[in-house]
Amino acid sequence: MVDWDGPLSEAYERATTYLAGLPERRVGPRATAAELRQALGGALPQSPTDPQEVIAHLAKGVEEGLLPSGSGRFFGFVFGGATPASLAADWLTTTWDQNAGLYAASPAAAVVEEVTAEWLVELFGLPRGTSVGFVTGAQMANFTALAAARHEVLRRAGWDVERDGLIGAPAIRVLAGAERHDTIDRALRFLGLGTNCIVPIAVDDQGRLKPEALAEALSDDGPQIVCAQAGNVNTGAFDPVKTICDLAHDKGAWVHVDGAFGIWAAVSDKLRPLVDGIERADPWATDAHKTLNVPYDSGLVFCAHPEPHRAAMSIRAAYLIQDENGERDSLDFNPEFSRRARGFAVYAAIRALGRSGIAEIVDRCHAMAVRFAETLAANQTDTLAANQTETLAANQISILNEVVLNQVLVRFGDDDELTRRVVRAVQDEGTCWMSGTTWHGQAAMRISVSNWTTDESDIDRSAAAVLQCLQQA
Repeated sequence: MVDWDGPLSEAYERATTYLAGLPERRVGPRATAAELRQALGGALPQSPTDPQEVIAHLAKGVEEGLLPSGSGRFFGFVFGGATPASLAADWLTTTWDQNAGLYAASPAAAVVEEVTAEWLVELFGLPRGTSVGFVTGAQMANFTALAAARHEVLRRAGWDVERDGLIGAPAIRVLAGAERHDTIDRALRFLGLGTNCIVPIAVDDQGRLKPEALAEALSDDGPQIVCAQAGNVNTGAFDPVKTICDLAHDKGAWVHVDGAFGIWAAVSDKLRPLVDGIERADPWATDAHKTLNVPYDSGLVFCAHPEPHRAAMSIRAAYLIQDENGERDSLDFNPEFSRRARGFAVYAAIRALGRSGIAEIVDRCHAMAVRFAETLAANQTDTLAANQTETLAANQISILNEVVLNQVLVRFGDDDELTRRVVRAVQDEGTCWMSGTTWHGQAAMRISVSNWTTDESDIDRSAAAVLQCLQQA
């Protein structure tokens, strides 16, 4: 008889202990790569080991090397955490071990994704009938969206890219802001278009695409795709999507919106104006493992035109069973065959939170980002007032961006090396964790508030740690 209880009980105890300790846990890894190899490595096992012992060994071995990204004081990389319902559903997803590629392989997974897709379309205010694919993250969401766009703009030019490939095809111009996310470039490489197809469009001082520059760059003929951004990766700024759609559609171009974290502003009554006109775009990409706080990995791709979406992704084979009643086969809308049933966790998150709960996360992350920026600025004023004039430049704290959503860019002393030292010091100190970046040629601390548990005490404690590290840097 298989012993499920031993390893699963061990995993449960280890998991709940880890989660309960997150609020006070040091936010950062505590072991070097060499120490982790020492704890986890060794010769290839030649004989079986008791599963409960294996789980205990694994948990103990990785403990010091975990980056506690689920902490309310983790502000790196726009990582979210995991809500209780979504985490529990993710555990069940692993237990059920469903292959979500076809309806025939898991009717439950297919229907849950269908229901969840309809909820998501309504949440974002997208057109009724928009198709949805559940993918790994924004990289594959952008890839899938741009594959649909590639299909459609070439179809209009009389070219079947799925049948004939790209050799001899009309050239596609991709117009995208100069501060687009790198996943756009990478997706274009994957799609065989190459990065030379990109026409960089000038942006303003917050990274927003300038409509007048787009208008000048758009062509009167030939296949064109315009990439807009809902949430600049550094500043959080939003491109003017409504105006972009007006300009692009007038020239027959498709508009793709990379909304990895920013599209969730659509759920908030207060922040909805940031995405004005977003429903007029063609495909969209976002993540559920950011703002919605679903466990990794969970990305989403939407297309207002299901046929190009399906044409770019679907496959038919004799051994596959497409449902004769037309039930939803997810491989029609994403690039994978076999895949994890990601819809269960997204379904659980939405049902547990409801529209108001999701809006509360969006609004609170914005409010906490504003609080972080204001606290640093206010404490800087107090510190400078108490110090001598000659220390003024060294202690200067600059908030570089308009805090419109959840991103804060901070620079110290108007000095690249000082800024980098402060970032490293904060990471080493362990109260909180955020990454560094380079923006407009200057080093900056990049703070991303994306966790559903982050509250005022997390912000105040973290800001105090940043200020202390600045004084010691």
